Amino acid sequence: MSDKQATQQARLKPVRKTGWFSGLLWISIFALTIITMGWVTRLESDQTLHQDAELTAQRWTRAIAGLEAEPERLFGNQALDPQTRLRLSRLNEQSGVFGFWLFDLGGKLVRNSNEAGQPGTARQSALGKMALPAMDGPLRTALLGGLPQTQISRAAIANGPQVYAVVDVAVLHQGRPIGLARIVVDETQRADAADEGLLRIAMVVSLLLAAIGALALYQHLVSRRKQHSSDAHLRYLAAHDALSGALNRASLIAALTREVARSGSRKPAIALLRIDLDRFKDINDAFGHAIGDAALKATTERLAACLGSKDKLARLEGDEFAILLVGPGSREAVLPIARAVQHALAQPMDVSGHHVRCNGSTGIALPGDAAVTADELMSHAELALFRAKSGGRGNFVFHDPERDREVIAQRALTRDLRTALAQGELSVYYQPLFDNDGQTLVGYEALLRWCHAAQGDVPPAVFVPLAEAAELIDEIGLWVLRQACSDASQWPGALSVAVNLSANQFASGALVRQVARALADAGLEADRLCLEITESVLLNNSEQVMKTLRKLGALGVSIAMDDFGTGFSSLAYLWRFPFDKIKIDQVFTKNMVDDPKVAMIVRSIVMLAHSLEIRINAEGVETVEQLALLQDLGCHELQGFLLGRPGPVASLSHAGHDPSQGHARPRGESRESLFATIAMDLPHHHHG
Repeated sequence: MSDKQATQQARLKPVRKTGWFSGLLWISIFALTIITMGWVTRLESDQTLHQDAELTAQRWTRAIAGLEAEPERLFGNQALDPQTRLRLSRLNEQSGVFGFWLFDLGGKLVRNSNEAGQPGTARQSALGKMALPAMDGPLRTALLGGLPQTQISRAAIANGPQVYAVVDVAVLHQGRPIGLARIVVDETQRADAADEGLLRIAMVVSLLLAAIGALALYQHLVSRRKQHSSDAHLRYLAAHDALSGALNRASLIAALTREVARSGSRKPAIALLRIDLDRFKDINDAFGHAIGDAALKATTERLAACLGSKDKLARLEGDEFAILLVGPGSREAVLPIARAVQHALAQPMDVSGHHVRCNGSTGIALPGDAAVTADELMSHAELALFRAKSGGRGNFVFHDPERDREVIAQRALTRDLRTALAQGELSVYYQPLFDNDGQTLVGYEALLRWCHAAQGDVPPAVFVPLAEAAELIDEIGLWVLRQACSDASQWPGALSVAVNLSANQFASGALVRQVARALADAGLEADRLCLEITESVLLNNSEQVMKTLRKLGALGVSIAMDDFGTGFSSLAYLWRFPFDKIKIDQVFTKNMVDDPKVAMIVRSIVMLAHSLEIRINAEGVETVEQLALLQDLGCHELQGFLLGRPGPVASLSHAGHDPSQGHARPRGESRESLFATIAMDLPHHHHG
């Protein structure tokens, strides 16, 4: 063989091998097609026979039910008269039924086709060799429930049909079952006809498939080209969040693990930021999930704009994001980026015509001197995030091992708080409110208390911020409102009840409806309920808050401004909304006797309230000197430990209540706020 011939043969071998393999592939496909079509043909044939057998059996049962006036006799033990036997025999010959057995409703065999006088020895022998299931309880229940049972058999029996169906069915007379029948229907001719028809169809389909096969080869070549782009798309979907386009949690952890491993024994120059959008649920509740999803996309774009080319942005779940910074490995290097992130989140955005804002809280974790893992960094950033949310939201906090131990305890307390309401650990205490004389009881303020099963009494200053951070305050606040209304409805006369409201309750949009429902369910007159808000409620979306306050006022309840003068006091609030009452915070009451400046502030507040014809309440009255000074200034209502301490509803004696007071007397207020913290750097004496 020459070199040229060897070269040509070498070139042909791959072609022959490819052609052989391709031919075998198509033969296999064609054979598989034939087998599949045969299976489909048989399946369709059996389905046709199944339907035909059931129709035949149903016609036959209707026919035997009409053989005589009392068809129940067919299912009894008595012998049939010759005329009935003859009609039954003719019916068997005409209906295409090969044989039958009749059972009473208890499943006992009472009659068969041999007694009809028709089948003959050959047919009797064939029927006798058929192994049929017993008419047991479950089968009878199904038949009496209107569910016929049909079995198709192609196992030919001697002197019998080649293909037959066994149908179990209930026999009805005038709409009620009178017995059960097992019928053997000869389906040989129908099976042959069905098989021939379906076989012709299968042949046509096989030819069409052969033609389609040529097109499939072309399609295969085209799909190979598309496969690369499809695989890339699938890899993208597996690594990214479908909504925002940011990385998902698994991809972030994988990237974080790679960066930690790449550093080897050195401390990795990375930082992890975990970001949680503050009160994002309010956006979904107010505008719907479509606007919420659009806001998440816009937030993703803003966060991505703050990052470098090596940094990674991920959406972990819901409204929680994470950023992996590659390069900055110190607080000083991370600070500018953290500030840029907070600034980007704080800017309002226009989403489909809606003006929304997505402030965020951020927890930041940096690798320590000791060896660090991806899971540890994730955990450290989460603990820092918890501290950021507990500290007032809208800020960023670095991981601190010492302070994070407190966070772990707070998180455990938060978990307990989630179940405290269901376990009956929360309760409402009531502090009495007195008229200017310090003796006439006018009402009570509702104060929330938590008696922890293991830790005992937990101060409101501890658990209320936890409830706000965990978004439990709406549920707890609604429970306090309903409980206070229910308790107050049992008090004598016109005694009022004051309930504090949180900013979260205003944001939910359901407050007016909830107050109206609480009053209606308790049967409490609206003018006996006073709702207290702090000035901080008015800072965000004040127009919406004012609108809600006006609707509440229209219900007939009174509105009080709590802790007036301690933080964000603005006379514009008193001008824009006619508050029924102003409450002087206890920090002023405590210092007014010893500090002339504080006394002047209190005097000014009282004079302002008198000028505006707004009732004035002073809380935190603990000494006789404080009481005397407030009485001289003309405070309408007083409360404090000197006059009465908070207690559970069962301990209230209503001592000092004047039964002659009418409903026109305004509501009483409280010594402490249920949901607010004092936003003023003044001495503050804490009362247990």
